[in-house]
Amino acid sequence: MNDRPDDKKKHETREERLRAALRANLQRRKAQARARAADDKTGRQDSDTGKDDA
Repeated sequence: MNDRPDDKKKHETREERLRAALRANLQRRKAQARARAADDKTGRQDSDTGKDDA
């Protein structure tokens, strides 16, 4: 009796929003990890040349 068509539609919509939010969060975290990896590579090159040692 509680399963009205509107309730299912709201539930599916909520699940879709959650999936989209999780997907966006994962993409953002992957982009941050790639940026950090790129910074680490450039950071190592700078420290190898002695630029950071003052």
